[in-house]
Amino acid sequence: MDRPLLSVRSIETWYGPVNAIRGVNLDVTAGRIVAVLGANGAGKTTLLNTIAGVVDPFKGSIEFDGQPITGKDPDEVARLGVVLVPEGRQVFPFLSVRDNLTMGAFARRRDPGVADDLAHVYSLFPRLKEREGQHGGLLSGGEQQMLAIGRALMARPRLLLLDEPSLGLSPLLMREIFATIARINRERGTTIRVVEQNAALALATAHDGYILELGRVVASDTCEALMRKDDVKESYLGMGGAAGERSHRWKRRKTWR
Repeated sequence: MDRPLLSVRSIETWYGPVNAIRGVNLDVTAGRIVAVLGANGAGKTTLLNTIAGVVDPFKGSIEFDGQPITGKDPDEVARLGVVLVPEGRQVFPFLSVRDNLTMGAFARRRDPGVADDLAHVYSLFPRLKEREGQHGGLLSGGEQQMLAIGRALMARPRLLLLDEPSLGLSPLLMREIFATIARINRERGTTIRVVEQNAALALATAHDGYILELGRVVASDTCEALMRKDDVKESYLGMGGAAGERSHRWKRRKTWR
């Protein structure tokens, strides 16, 4: 069996007295899209931040392409090819769209391939090309999400970490963003790990999925298999139970089958 591109083993992460991640194990195979689902407070964002080096784990290990990255600074992790698009986009509001994008290529600013990558980002998100001279802070929420993803792509990631890319977007823009995520994976073979509350979109787009509850992995499988599980259908996809419980949001259950 091929070695996974990303391997997380027995990770525990604390925020002060709060044990946010509790003994999580997971693997990400190169070339796959992996969805991480769970309620608010389940530990999804903490897990991404721990992988990206934003937060140091209390214990456990993380390997990227066979190399230990546990406890490395975020810039070191990014230079190895693990690039995070944080929740809330965090674009540079007073820089132009073009300057926001080129900031993503800061570590490779002398690379002649940067111009080609910029053209590729504009092909993925034509609206960014139309607004390349506009300040990032003046873009709509959907355009800022495009800009945040485009900026990450300028770093030539081998593993792209996306934290809630559909947050605050209209259903139409959600579908557009996820269609582009699938295109990035399909055209460039970029491995993608996406944390997402919209289970239907995430499971329909990704290849594999993990479900977190209170900092622990409670289910993992291919997305096709997860969508066949009664617990996922009832709690996540609104395909069972009382009408009042139908929602794309996670509802905690006491047992898993």
